[in-house]
Amino acid sequence: MFSTRTSLVRRALLACALLSLTTAIQAQQVFRVTAIPDESPTELARKAAPLVKYLEGKLGMKVEFTPVTDYAAAVETLANKQIDMAWFGGFTFVQAQQRSGGKVIPLVQREEDEKFRSVFITTEPAIKSLADLRGKTVSFGSQSSTSGHLMPRSYLLAAGIDPDKDFKRVAYSGAHDATVAAVASGKVDAGALNISVWEKLIADKKVDPAKVRAFYTTPAYFDYNWTVHADMPAPLREKLTKAMLDLSAATPEGKQVLELQRATRFIPTRVENYKGIETAARSAGLLK
Repeated sequence: MFSTRTSLVRRALLACALLSLTTAIQAQQVFRVTAIPDESPTELARKAAPLVKYLEGKLGMKVEFTPVTDYAAAVETLANKQIDMAWFGGFTFVQAQQRSGGKVIPLVQREEDEKFRSVFITTEPAIKSLADLRGKTVSFGSQSSTSGHLMPRSYLLAAGIDPDKDFKRVAYSGAHDATVAAVASGKVDAGALNISVWEKLIADKKVDPAKVRAFYTTPAYFDYNWTVHADMPAPLREKLTKAMLDLSAATPEGKQVLELQRATRFIPTRVENYKGIETAARSAGLLK
């Protein structure tokens, strides 16, 4: 009897200890999200807030948006598992794949990201084609930006124009909206940026299309995605993927999230979609 009673006490104590440990883990558990800083910090925070709230409800845990200072930091924080999910451009995803030794997984992308484009803009009447950029000052976004640098550079090279040799000066603004500001203010003759940011700035009347105009739109390519580390437990990854795929404009919450993410809906994606980006990066000498 003494042995049985002792065994019951031990089991009870073990159960209490496990319950306490589980409660502590749940209390400390925070799901951290970040994004490449391709727009101003205030705009990124505004876009993230409704998504954070939505994910908290779907995942049943606290979700935090953790801003980073630059594109490289976004890559490093996911590769080092300091954050749980990152919004990458196609090129930063490729960089994260390389940096992590293939240990990151792209979960979803916007439907728009299957056929993404970049635009070249200017205020100069004489600039009407890519060839007219020879001898001009041109701004890209971040050096690690897919739509603000890599793909525009790739299409320039395909057109026989080497930015480092044919432009008077190459500038890097750091973000798409900053590129527009540089062109509008006359700091540079032209610039290249993400088409969705360009269209949003026009829709919000933050740029005057009579003054600043798009003169070239690139062919389509795969771009942005939400990516996680491969070490994320499969049940959480599946829950997260379902939450993103379930976002619908038919609900007020879904409509708000999708509009701020500039998405019609999210769809599944895969590593193979970004092979073209990797090839372009290697051809442009931006990836070794």
